[in-house]
Amino acid sequence: MQIIRNVTESIVWVGASDRRLSLFENMFPIPDGVAYNSYVILDEKVAIMDTADASVTRQYLENVAAALNGRQPDYLVVNHMEPDHCANIEELIQLYPGIKIVGNAKTFGLMAQFYDMSLEGRTITVKEGDVLDLGEHKLHFVMAPMVHWPEAMMTYESTKKILFSADAFGSFGALNGMLFSDEPLDPLFLHSEMRRYYGNIVGKYGMQVQTVLKKAAGLDIQMICPLHGPVWRDDLYWLLGKYDKWSSYTPEENTVAVFYGSMYGDTANAAELLATKLAEAGVRGVSVYDVSCTDVSYLISEVFRSSHLVFAAPTYNNGLYPKMLNFIEDMKALNLQNRTVSIIENGSWAPQAGKIMRGLFAEMKDITILEKSLTIRSALKQEQLPLLDEMRDEILASLEQHSLKK
Repeated sequence: MQIIRNVTESIVWVGASDRRLSLFENMFPIPDGVAYNSYVILDEKVAIMDTADASVTRQYLENVAAALNGRQPDYLVVNHMEPDHCANIEELIQLYPGIKIVGNAKTFGLMAQFYDMSLEGRTITVKEGDVLDLGEHKLHFVMAPMVHWPEAMMTYESTKKILFSADAFGSFGALNGMLFSDEPLDPLFLHSEMRRYYGNIVGKYGMQVQTVLKKAAGLDIQMICPLHGPVWRDDLYWLLGKYDKWSSYTPEENTVAVFYGSMYGDTANAAELLATKLAEAGVRGVSVYDVSCTDVSYLISEVFRSSHLVFAAPTYNNGLYPKMLNFIEDMKALNLQNRTVSIIENGSWAPQAGKIMRGLFAEMKDITILEKSLTIRSALKQEQLPLLDEMRDEILASLEQHSLKK
């Protein structure tokens, strides 16, 4: 049975939610599933905006047929060629042989890599600023290379002022029947899953996102229809502001996130104690994570949120605790920058973790490493508590300085 919802009177959501998939891109946990969004614009000419993942093909094709209600689609606009959005192109061509595929030059290069089907006579190649006239609706094409694939583009419908934004402004999480971002009762959960999605999927490409945001600033946008997550018809200023912060690597909040790796609990003890001292001193929003049992995608989300980061880890095989090393290397790969860092190390006989972490952060852009640090030899001792107080005080001073700059 079809499941469709109207975005407007003439634009219909025909996507589907997947709650069986446990890992997005076979990497990122999605305990609440994921939505694949596609849209049908009904006008003198009919356009389908992207497709969906192969896991939801049956539901997707039923939804498309219901939205078309016997009409034949004229165009399939492909904003993004990643398989979770393009898996049903061949099925649509077989069902609707008269359909034309609209994309840019790079779109069709990738399409030829994914599919063996003949595209001769089936394609319309567009570039920046081109317009496709459907009748009342006019589709303007906005190139968005490396947000987050080279062929990515967005489509702006100028009559209803809707931006079909490809993977930008997306979120993890199934829709639970609620298509619009103002329908859930728990917007904070939506916010955290949107940040986690941005940080891990798009986060490396901040410069390219900034370029697209400048283009978007010149458009009168009343609604944003992404390929994952809810449709945005409210709070667009808030949404665009979050993307501006994340893509400029500006901390979302002036607070502290503490990350620790601990084999037997002693490093964890020091990290928890520092977090407690910070909270007692009035720092709001302090968070603490065990890197060994928290998926790195959640850790990356916290780095995008927090201005100040504490890393506590033991030495392992004369190197850095592997889970912490993986986390910091992931930060580096995602181009994380503009953060303030404090370090706690542990080593029973030859502590190396602090030196290695400093070296890794030195290779990253605009990472400030605070002077005060703590070296634990097996377990924290009473006489070392003043060192933790010094770390706390230095972090507090830095937080205050950061706050004054905002």
